[in-house]
Amino acid sequence: MKQYLQIHKWQLLTAVLLLAAVALGIAPHESALGIAPMMMLSTGAFPVNPALTAIAIGYRNPDVNLIADRVLPRLPTPQKFGYTVYSAAQGYTVPNTKVGRKSDPTMVDFGGTPVNSETVDYGLDDLVPNLEIKAWEEMPKPASGGPISPLAASTMMLTGLVELDREVRVSGQVFNTNNFAAANQSTLSGTSQWSDYTNSNPLSALLTALDSTLIRPNKLVLGQQAWTVLRQHPKIVNAVYRTPQNSGSVPKEGLAELLEIDEVIIGTAFVNTARKGQPAAYSRAWGKHAALLSVSLTAAQTMQPTFGFTAQFGTRIAGEIAAPTKGLRGGTIVRSGESVQEVITCPDAGYLFQNCVS
Repeated sequence: MKQYLQIHKWQLLTAVLLLAAVALGIAPHESALGIAPMMMLSTGAFPVNPALTAIAIGYRNPDVNLIADRVLPRLPTPQKFGYTVYSAAQGYTVPNTKVGRKSDPTMVDFGGTPVNSETVDYGLDDLVPNLEIKAWEEMPKPASGGPISPLAASTMMLTGLVELDREVRVSGQVFNTNNFAAANQSTLSGTSQWSDYTNSNPLSALLTALDSTLIRPNKLVLGQQAWTVLRQHPKIVNAVYRTPQNSGSVPKEGLAELLEIDEVIIGTAFVNTARKGQPAAYSRAWGKHAALLSVSLTAAQTMQPTFGFTAQFGTRIAGEIAAPTKGLRGGTIVRSGESVQEVITCPDAGYLFQNCVS
């Protein structure tokens, strides 16, 4: 260290003067970033370099790419909760409603099947060494913006992974053939796949599906790969723009208006499917499938049919736990998680298209 100071004394002196100028308002805050190359010392795993830290990239799915909460919206519940499933026939079979002058009205009996469930805890931990926390606390920072603390960065990354796990779970539920009535699903192949622009007719398929479900869907959920193909399909483009087109692409709002549904939701998130230690293999969490769904949080709260919802106990949590025995100088365990349970309640409120593109 003594030798380092001897070699770099002029750079260090310049850095101190520049910091003083910034503090007195003589130099702009941006000037502090120029100090990084002069002041960077090796302090362990955490790089004490504000210029590099400020532009460090933590790879994760952007929040806008995650659609699980829009597909199966959250409903606050106790940790253990229950709901009742009524058969569809009870709401659609018309009894004799005629009442004689001195007779009693027909007695109707509504019977349902109670279902008991409970939320599941999902969470992750990360250990941040105290050395990294101290290094961040001592590094120069601009007045606004700049590097976030290693604890905040850890929380952000942990939360992103917990959310991605939920995204994969919800995709698995929504695109599961067991969660749809047998008549409300199609597996596309060959010329019926929407990527076959010559022979397939996705517009007819979607309109027919909308008319075939007992509960009319209000949302179309697609994986990005299916959406990229569907939005460019000539029959969709021609119908949205109401004129023959040689090529083109339609927006989500245009397709929603054409189908007379509330919204089109696109799943764009990526997930690494490789096992730990193997080379990364990235794929879309929502695959190449599509589903028309009737989803309404209000319906779930008022005994109306809805394809599904997410039971949520409490709120998401994030906190710190002291870990003085970890490493040479101790550390802090960062924890992030939530208690939820994805619930599919009405198979008659959706229609599934599997393998929409080749």
